[in-house]
Parts: sequence; C-alpha cells; structure tokens
Amino acid sequence: MGKPKKDRDLADTEAQAVGRMIRTSQYKLNLVAEMIRGKRVEQAIADLTFSPKRIANDVLKILKSAVANAENNHSLDVDELVVAQAWTGKNLVLKRFHARGRGRGARVLKPFSELTIVVREQKKEEKKPKPKSKGKGGKGKTAARKPAAAKEAA
Repeated sequence: MGKPKKDRDLADTEAQAVGRMIRTSQYKLNLVAEMIRGKRVEQAIADLTFSPKRIANDVLKILKSAVANAENNHSLDVDELVVAQAWTGKNLVLKRFHARGRGRGARVLKPFSELTIVVREQKKEEKKPKPKSKGKGGKGKTAARKPAAAKEAA
C-alpha cells in the first residue's frame, strides 16, 4: 500500500531544476532570472558566465542541472533546449540584531530564496523576413511640423 504515483506536471519535451536556500533576496535573484528567460541554453550559459552579478554563478549551476536532467532523465537534445520558464520564490529569512546607539537595536533581515528553471526542447526554425508595413512612406511627424515656407523651399 502506498499513495499512487503523481502525474508529471511538465510536458514530455520539458525538464526542470529547482534551487533552494539561495542566499539573496528573490527580487535580486529575479533580475538574473530575467536575463535568461526565453533564450537558448547556450546563450543563457554565456550570459550567466560573464555576468557581474554575484548570484549568477548559483543560477548557472541550476541551469546546468536542468540541462543535465533534460539529457539524462528525459532524453532531450541539449542543442535544441530553450529556457522556457524561470521563476523565483521566497524561502527562509534569518533575523539578526545590530546594536545601535543609546541601547537600541536594529533588525537585520537576511533573506533566502529559491529558483525554478524549466527548459524545453524547441526545434530551430528558419526565420522568415517580416513584410514591410504600409506606413506613410517616410512622412512622419517631423515632416508635418515644418512650416509652410520650409515645405515650399524643399
């Protein structure tokens, strides 16, 4: 007896990795997560490798873990992976005390957060050239602002 096996939340072409207890606030972590959302995995790894943010190294580890999960557990092609989703969440908050003047104290909050990265296998598609829009043909707002005398001279 036991409980039944949980159905898989992700599609067959997706894999994920979760990093917990990351020592930064979720807002700072989300800045780094925004850098990689929607990008191809090779490009995301390059961006994280050369990012000046301290937390980018931890995000890089989680991204590589998601890629390894996709390759080993779900047999997905590593060269065609895209970062489909990356979201952050709150975790533990350490509360510390900082002595201040006149016998008072200030509270120091040291937040932890968690990050979930979902990678998806996406076939490379050929880019089609976009059709040109049928606008005013170069007559924008600047042409409309010229005085009548300048229009006649031109």
